[in-house]
Amino acid sequence: MNMPESLYSSCAEVLSVCQARKEDLAALLDPETGFAPRLRQICRDQIAESERGAAADISQAELEALRLEANTWGLLQAVMPARKTDPEHHTHPRTLLAENPYTPTSTLAQAIMHSSSLLTELVVVREWLHETAPSPKHPEATTGYWKFTKHNVMQSLRTGAVTRDGLVKEMDPDAVNREDGRSLAADDAGVEKTLTQALYSFVRAGRLDEAVELCRKAHQPWRAASIRGSLLFQWRAIANEPREEGDGMDDVDDAEGWQGNRRRKLWKSTCARAALNTSLPDPERALYAALAPCPQTFGILKSTCRTWEDHLWAQISILCEEKQSAEMFKLGGGFWEDGWSEIEERSHSPLPDEEETEELEWEKEATATLETLGGIYVDDGPPSDHAFHVSQLAIILDRTPTLLEGFAAGLSNGTYDPTSSEYPTMTRFFAHLCLFLQMIDVSVPPLATQVILEAYLQVLESAGQRDLIAMYAGALGDNAVERYAMFLTSLELSADVDERRLALTRARDHGLDTHRVAVVTAERTIERAFELVPPLKGPLPSIIALQPSPSDVELLLLRSIEWTTFVEDTYDTALEQATVILRYFLGSGRVNLARSLLEMLPRELASIDEPEERATEYLHYRQFFNIWETLDRVVECQSLEVSLMNKDTRVAWLNDYKGLIDQAHDSIIKLLTSDWMLPDLSNTGGDRRQREMNRIRQIYIPELIIRLHIMLFASREHIPENLKRALQLANIVADSRYKLYNDFLLSQDGRKLGEYLGAVRHAILASLESGGSEPFRVISS
Repeated sequence: MNMPESLYSSCAEVLSVCQARKEDLAALLDPETGFAPRLRQICRDQIAESERGAAADISQAELEALRLEANTWGLLQAVMPARKTDPEHHTHPRTLLAENPYTPTSTLAQAIMHSSSLLTELVVVREWLHETAPSPKHPEATTGYWKFTKHNVMQSLRTGAVTRDGLVKEMDPDAVNREDGRSLAADDAGVEKTLTQALYSFVRAGRLDEAVELCRKAHQPWRAASIRGSLLFQWRAIANEPREEGDGMDDVDDAEGWQGNRRRKLWKSTCARAALNTSLPDPERALYAALAPCPQTFGILKSTCRTWEDHLWAQISILCEEKQSAEMFKLGGGFWEDGWSEIEERSHSPLPDEEETEELEWEKEATATLETLGGIYVDDGPPSDHAFHVSQLAIILDRTPTLLEGFAAGLSNGTYDPTSSEYPTMTRFFAHLCLFLQMIDVSVPPLATQVILEAYLQVLESAGQRDLIAMYAGALGDNAVERYAMFLTSLELSADVDERRLALTRARDHGLDTHRVAVVTAERTIERAFELVPPLKGPLPSIIALQPSPSDVELLLLRSIEWTTFVEDTYDTALEQATVILRYFLGSGRVNLARSLLEMLPRELASIDEPEERATEYLHYRQFFNIWETLDRVVECQSLEVSLMNKDTRVAWLNDYKGLIDQAHDSIIKLLTSDWMLPDLSNTGGDRRQREMNRIRQIYIPELIIRLHIMLFASREHIPENLKRALQLANIVADSRYKLYNDFLLSQDGRKLGEYLGAVRHAILASLESGGSEPFRVISS
């Protein structure tokens, strides 16, 4: 996918600006600054940059997709304003004739167009097809009319000889058709063919004035006149049309001048005959078929169509022309075409029901005609079933819900290949089409919209556009939180804590509930991590063995807590999730990871007292790690002892050493004689939490007892009374009130009771070394 990153951000910027004005329909549909024109311009700018070599490496297929997208946004801008705004009131053509029998043909044609909403749209679409047509190529300038043929004819007249090589004898425009077997000089024939093809391309692009000017420059004014014959008769002085200020026409010119063809119907029939005349060159026939399109000349016009857009233009041109002609015929043609007799004969007023029925029948016919373009074969360019051509046809037929459902179905069933170069462009277009239609209050199918936006979110993720995910996820409605949380979950370890905090901020900026996003993201991350880590069962881990470095999955589980620690609103969820993760880490012997997790948690979590069972469990973890830290400090202090100490240094060290041991002793005894990590006994049955807490007791109660005993026993030389405290610890272990011995007996794989009893035996033997035969004298003394 080579789509430039600027394209994503530019589209997102337009979306952001327009969403801020979504209540202002006029702004969204503005022909210059509306949503569709802005996106069209983005595509055009990208194409221009690529053609200048200033853009990233873009394939030809991607450029073609951008061109089609730009054209489609132009089509949306052309048809949507009329569909979303109330139509202006226009006088019916019969009323115009009743008020003014001399109403010019042009004014009648405008009234006919305004009386049919479909015809109005088709005319707009035809103008769009003119605008998006390929730029016509100007032929080389000529220095005269049939220059080479003229030289041969003049030479023959001077010498009295017959023209050579079968060339025409006269220079009038019909000479080639009149004299069988005679032709123009080869160079002139080539110029004539090139000129005719160029004129057709100008007509195809709707640029008749330039075609007329080209004829004049080619010294063929009669051809210019034939092209101008397509213009409807217009005379504003008698048309009863409202004047607009600054229209560039003064009263004198308006009163004395008229424009257009007063006998256009005759001109049209003549063009049709010319198009059907097989003796004329094909380019000439195609030009006349394009000037006056009709069903009779459709075959000629179709033969010149190379692209899908050409076929669409041909069909719509015929539909518009035939509808205008049919309605004009019902009106009697008007005074300027057929005179009074025809007006009086055919200008009866049909009943409203008859008019409505006729209009519906024509709409069905026009729709059926346009539907055939969905499967037509084209010679050049993208095929008729290309996604953008399907889109354009659906937009013209006002079937956008069906269009969106079809594209969504294609995404779901794998019709569209996500690795293709056109996939990002199409997905981006359809995503923004859904959002545009929503903004202008056009009904869109919700499920299809969700599928399309999901696909575009995946495109954004693949393109590394993390900062745009929240904006588009927010458009998913009820699924927005879940989808954005899914994206945040997919970040895993690639985003540091600051990036995660920023991601939640973006969620808030785009209207998402950051509380729910954080909670759901943490939940999904924890669920994913627990799917990958080993289950918490089997033999108890060794605490004294060297711990391996944390795996990526363990780090993912550890950092999952970050999502719920950014804001105070999610602290209660953070507490719940922290206890779950701590149980796993401690239950698997990963003390350092558990301690790291505890250090990441906000201090405010300790003040949460509901629910009581969870709050108590969390305090038990804090209690345990305070002891664990104290034990580490005892070992560290013990290591500071060296043989070469002066008296004062030794006294200070001994005071620190004794103080730390006393602190550790008191803390551990307090833990052992309390209900540390004992779950609510009323919650019986295969409760997972209870099993995990029991496992933690079986690992760490024996560990703390043995460590405390060893610490006391090892310090007896410096602190003699610690030997007594070590032996007194055995009484606490044996006390039936605390049942600490059960944690040894149930711990089949952990520290065994025999290991502790062996340590007690050594303490008793050490007490005998001080003299006397009473083993418990050290306790009673």
